[in-house]
Amino acid sequence: MSSTLTERPAPAATARPDAAPRRRTRVFALPEVRWAAAATALFLLSLPLQLTGAPAWSWGVLYALAYAAGGWEPALAGLRALREKTLDVDLLMIVAALGAAAVGQVMDGALLIVIFATSGALEALATARTADSVRGLLDLAPATATRLRADGTEETVPTADLAVGDTVLVRPGERIGADGRVLGGASEVDQATITGEPLPVAKEPGDEVFAGTLNGTGALHIEVERDASDSVIARIVQMVEEASETKAPTQLFIEKVEQRYSIGMVAATLAVFAVPLAFGAALTDSLLRAMTFMIVASPCAVVLATMPPLLSAIANAGRHGVLVKSAVVMERLGQVDAVALDKTGTLTEGTPRVTDIRPLPGSGLNEEELLILAAAAEHPSEHPLARAVVDAARARGLALPVAEDFTSTPGIGVTATVDGRKIAVGAPARLLSGAEDAHTAAELEDGGRTAVLVVADGAPTGVLGIADRLRPDAAATVASLAALTGTAPTLVTGDNPRAAARLAAEVGITDVRAGLLPQDKVAAVREQEQAGRKVLVVGDGVNDAPALAAAHTGIAMGRTGSDLALETADAVIVRDELATVPAVVALSRRARRLVVQNLVIAAVFISGLVVWDLAATLPLPLGVLGHEGSTVIVGLNGLRLLREAAWTRARAEGRR
Repeated sequence: MSSTLTERPAPAATARPDAAPRRRTRVFALPEVRWAAAATALFLLSLPLQLTGAPAWSWGVLYALAYAAGGWEPALAGLRALREKTLDVDLLMIVAALGAAAVGQVMDGALLIVIFATSGALEALATARTADSVRGLLDLAPATATRLRADGTEETVPTADLAVGDTVLVRPGERIGADGRVLGGASEVDQATITGEPLPVAKEPGDEVFAGTLNGTGALHIEVERDASDSVIARIVQMVEEASETKAPTQLFIEKVEQRYSIGMVAATLAVFAVPLAFGAALTDSLLRAMTFMIVASPCAVVLATMPPLLSAIANAGRHGVLVKSAVVMERLGQVDAVALDKTGTLTEGTPRVTDIRPLPGSGLNEEELLILAAAAEHPSEHPLARAVVDAARARGLALPVAEDFTSTPGIGVTATVDGRKIAVGAPARLLSGAEDAHTAAELEDGGRTAVLVVADGAPTGVLGIADRLRPDAAATVASLAALTGTAPTLVTGDNPRAAARLAAEVGITDVRAGLLPQDKVAAVREQEQAGRKVLVVGDGVNDAPALAAAHTGIAMGRTGSDLALETADAVIVRDELATVPAVVALSRRARRLVVQNLVIAAVFISGLVVWDLAATLPLPLGVLGHEGSTVIVGLNGLRLLREAAWTRARAEGRR
């Protein structure tokens, strides 16, 4: 009796293994967000009142409240910095905003306050979300474990109480509670969270296992070899936190000269006020000249010279599926001169698929008949290899017989009765096999595929090859990144060396680092940084998160990426289009060139207005007009990167 294959509901066990329970800080739980929202709301209420000619007291009070709501935190931070004998741009912006209000430019000052408050709120939110994800990673390891006493009885204990030498029982479908070694039992363990391997790994006595990985269909007795605080998953958390704290702070170009500019401007403003006053000038005239100087010399145009190109590039990249988390990140992307790529889920799709169907001579089967037997036997199984076989049959529209007497043996495979025939599907080394099928299996495995033997009534009938499929744009992306940075990317993966070497040869990578644990990936990044490189890491899993944090810039794949990788990375490829990586690097470089253009424009305007104010008498309205005019010019120049043509040119540049 046959039945058409139907979709099976996805069981809980097939959920992404590195998806920790979400611990997300609420947006309005952060005071920075609340104050920024209040300042923005007050500004939006007061602006239409002012523009429609309402009485000054009605909008003046609202503007004053906006100044207070958005400005008190940066003002307090600036005063604390002054106490430490430093002068930062936050305080300078507050002074400039108050100065603008003092000479009648209340709206301009309020807008400056709102921009700075919003920027601070976004930074606080990003920091909180990253901390949430790092803490949530610890939830991958179960809270309790089943410990076996000396007399063989069981007790449930917190995993934190497990000691080296304890023996724990891990039942099918449970997460492993501690790093250790298998004492008894056999199973397949999904350890993608640690190594990034796309397929579960068979575990037998003597094999190492890691906390937080997901056990398959067999029961395991495991001897604990590390304390909970020293497990691989705990060390991943520690490495992410340390890398985030110790990564050299990268600032926008203007912030690198912030201290000197701030001190110079304050000193010059005081001099412009005090010197004429000392020589007998009127107090009002001296104050007006000083305020005019402060307005025309304030760094508003310089700040806008930097931000619009970077923010426009962020918006343009976002429209094309690349989420860049801040202007600082967009600036850093253009500085990278080396790239390290993960394998599974980054260069590949991260999902095993049937690539080869090889009926054996003498079996009397063609490809479809062999696939029908294998898929029918595998249909009740939830193993990733079984799902790949069933999906291959579904893709061909094959009707599958109903399997009876289904059994699954961890580490070996499955058996079932299909149309009266005893079918076994599993590892070639574990099933009875002859020279021909052993040769075919070895040929597939030498090519980097996982071989699956199909046996009917004790006789081998065929071999299936299963592999993680390469992304269509992987080779082109590798070539583009090599052209942009001047050096070929490095492959860093936890997968086995044979599979890594095969994939690297397909995409044109010669520097291959395989079999790496998370700390090894960080070491590979540090090695390149010590050679003077600015490294871009592209990955997707929990095991990539420490390297993403340690790198000059990190990009995560959005669809397959773990929560920790998405939060830790500086940018996210939302649609998993790998070709957008070189495009966004090229776009960042265009933005940096526009920043330099804008800084030159701003410097010309500021220096001209300052000289005019010092050498002659610059009318305040004309000074404000010149200041605002320069701001508008650099702002419009930066907005050029919003156009679709900017992305098209960046993509073309990334393909060279």
